[in-house]
Amino acid sequence: MTAILTAEQIKLQKRLHKNVWKAIDDYHLIENGDKVMVCLSGGKDSYAMLEILLHIQSTKKYDFEIIAVNLDQKQPGFPEHILPEYLENKGVNYKILNKDTYSIVTEKLEEGKTMCSLCSRLRRGTLYTAAEELGVTKIALGHHRDDIIETFLLNMFFSGKLEAMPPIYKTDDQKHIVIRPLAYCKEKDIEEYAQLKEFPIIPCNLCGSQPKLQRQMIKQMLKDWEKDYPDRSEVIFNSIKNVSPSHLMDKELYDYQLFKMIEPAIKN
Repeated sequence: MTAILTAEQIKLQKRLHKNVWKAIDDYHLIENGDKVMVCLSGGKDSYAMLEILLHIQSTKKYDFEIIAVNLDQKQPGFPEHILPEYLENKGVNYKILNKDTYSIVTEKLEEGKTMCSLCSRLRRGTLYTAAEELGVTKIALGHHRDDIIETFLLNMFFSGKLEAMPPIYKTDDQKHIVIRPLAYCKEKDIEEYAQLKEFPIIPCNLCGSQPKLQRQMIKQMLKDWEKDYPDRSEVIFNSIKNVSPSHLMDKELYDYQLFKMIEPAIKN
């Protein structure tokens, strides 16, 4: 029997659906004929992305396929049965990839270094290979609005560049198109949605479990900032969509002698 939702829960669902629709429409994330590989980690974000994309698929506005793909990285204690059971119960086409990236990361990493960059590279390479084998046209990742803001600040504070996470991009080899349908969704909404849907969350004991990560520091900084200056994250997010290259200092983007943009406008 379907549970009766409260007015607030209905608003939450509508808000998330609206935000994903807007991202799709603004950036042409999904088109007719697409085969979308939904990367499912077992975390709240990827569950929410799959659930909302299934809803969008059911509206028939776009004729597209969904295949959920999970990379089993052979972490100790990983409950291998949870995702297959969940996906089979929902009737979702899926594929489980088995690759022991956990051992590679833990063996090669120097003590005190973070796992994130190496783990991410190994994970991406495996997913891209699978995407080619499965013949998908889009690879969907579960990054949300807060991830984009945090990445923007991380790059500015620690890497000295203005760069975030685009809602859609092509991989360096031009073989794959990667999309982020949750780009307009707040993490707080996704957390509430995950509780509402009772997703069987699988905790990660790789990157997210490490202490003193720069991303965690940025996340805490934003939380503290919001206490004194509400909606600061919203303002920062809007700034990422409202860029004035002529008012920055990148000579590869803007010609300060001819006073015009340089083509191509996107740097590699």
